[in-house]
Amino acid sequence: MTATATLSDPAVPSAAFLGVERSVSGKRWRVRLSDERLGLMLAQRHGLPEIVGRVLAARGIGADEVPGFLEPRLRDQLPDPSRLKDMDRAVARLVQALVQGQRIAVFGDYDVDGATSSALLQRFFAAIGHPIERYIPDRLSEGYGPNLPALLKLRERGIDLVITVDCGITAHEPLEGAVAAGLEVIVIDHHKAEPRLPAVAAVVDPNRLDEPPGLGQLAAVGVAFLLVVALNRALRAASWYGADRPEPDLLQWLDLVALGTVADVVPLTGINRALVTQGIKVLGKRANAGLAALSDVARLEGAPSAYHLGFLLGPRVNAGGRVAKADLGARLLSTMDATEAKTLAAELDGFNRERQQIEMAVLEQAIAAVEQGGGRSGDLVFCASAGWHPGVIGIVASRLKDRYNRPAFVVALEGGIGKGSGRSVPGFDLGSAVLAARQAGLLVNGGGHAMAAGLTVEEGKLGALRDFLAGRVADHVGDGALVPELGLDGALQPGAATVDLMNMLERLAPFGSGNAEPRFALPAVRVVKADPVGENHLRCILAGGGSGRLKAIAFRARDNEIGRALAQTGSPALHIAGHLRADRWNGREDVQFVIEDVAAAGQ
Repeated sequence: MTATATLSDPAVPSAAFLGVERSVSGKRWRVRLSDERLGLMLAQRHGLPEIVGRVLAARGIGADEVPGFLEPRLRDQLPDPSRLKDMDRAVARLVQALVQGQRIAVFGDYDVDGATSSALLQRFFAAIGHPIERYIPDRLSEGYGPNLPALLKLRERGIDLVITVDCGITAHEPLEGAVAAGLEVIVIDHHKAEPRLPAVAAVVDPNRLDEPPGLGQLAAVGVAFLLVVALNRALRAASWYGADRPEPDLLQWLDLVALGTVADVVPLTGINRALVTQGIKVLGKRANAGLAALSDVARLEGAPSAYHLGFLLGPRVNAGGRVAKADLGARLLSTMDATEAKTLAAELDGFNRERQQIEMAVLEQAIAAVEQGGGRSGDLVFCASAGWHPGVIGIVASRLKDRYNRPAFVVALEGGIGKGSGRSVPGFDLGSAVLAARQAGLLVNGGGHAMAAGLTVEEGKLGALRDFLAGRVADHVGDGALVPELGLDGALQPGAATVDLMNMLERLAPFGSGNAEPRFALPAVRVVKADPVGENHLRCILAGGGSGRLKAIAFRARDNEIGRALAQTGSPALHIAGHLRADRWNGREDVQFVIEDVAAAGQ
């Protein structure tokens, strides 16, 4: 995953790792583990290599938690779905609909979390002999979440009950209108909730304000899976299953759960870690025709990982909703037809390339706005413009967040209305800030979670919104400064970056939000060779003080400070930070170093 900044507490200073107070990208390097004795204790108690114990301790894993972390099992982590408020109400209403033969539809968001949630429910209901319809709104013409015209169309088509997934928690007016028209609704969501909940049949959201803590990290597809578990249990008790209608194996759909969880960048801890670990195993079996076809067009070779979910499969599933047909991703993930799957996967792959071109153009304009002083407000990056494609603003916001180490919002304006998407840095809850802006009357609509949020705003209120969000960031930072930091797990010599070490560290996967991929510094190394490769990347050969050399690559770096530092192959030694990545080719396994930051040695 990409490097991220943290909100440092200026009242608790600590020595910069390798003395790097400011790297070429402006970050302060920080060691993740403050007490090395904790890492040694974990290693000795559980018979682990010291580096593995060190990484575990740095992520706050206690001595008793190590076995469950290294071997996450659903039987240990899966909660009773009934602990979620309204879950039993939702299940009872669905059982009633099944017994009475009522028509059901799923209304999903157009991103990966929504697509996987929709596909999961479609596959489950088809397996139990009661197929349901699917509706995915168009990003450009309908926007995010349930809208009344779409819900009324479903009612006119004879739908009795709608399940919203990955949306609906703040859609009060559309849902009230749907209920008034005789359409019953169950909300399955995970976004931040307001005190007021939609007046529908059931609202299942682990981030309801009246929910006890513990499951708030679930993606919507995780909540949808708990719904399936609870409904399957109720149907078993109601003798729904028999010789002519066998009970389905719910574990077969964990590949969908893993994809949606990783792509939505929720913390890979607790239940999420177990869901993703087991889901990756299911993905490797290639039983889902859509995911198998998508893996082929993405040229996914070897065993899949969270990296492949987040950077190869997820963006392609998203591409339909971003620049083309909103329901392509959900159609691909729910189809049982291998031929149709290949056609849809090829379409999504082409739309993903188109998305990349559009994204690059918008990103260049947004960076120019920031560099010229018009896209910053205190410690908030906030860019808005007409002509920007709403389908790529979330990705651009993420790029700006990485580049400037600040919470970032990008807003696309058209017809006096702005569609905005934001990404945050650890320590600042962006979803809560957007909800507060909505409650302050600054938004038409908006919501999200800690690290990502979306909104709709009238163009005339854009300045007030920017000031409001900048004020929230300033209040959180206080009198200190928002210091961008890069956390590291230790230092390595190039010769120590071996396949054996990489395999040790892979025991700690899946990596992502909440379980950062181990990152190391190569101290005082020299760049022997730096060649351009692909689109804006640099492939390097690094050498340390001894005879060891290490292959390395810096992605999207040729035109930034990192790339310029690496290109000076005859320059003095550099400290180089990054992580190990497998390099498999023609049956051979090697290791390469993915460069994330660079600093002058001798600081």
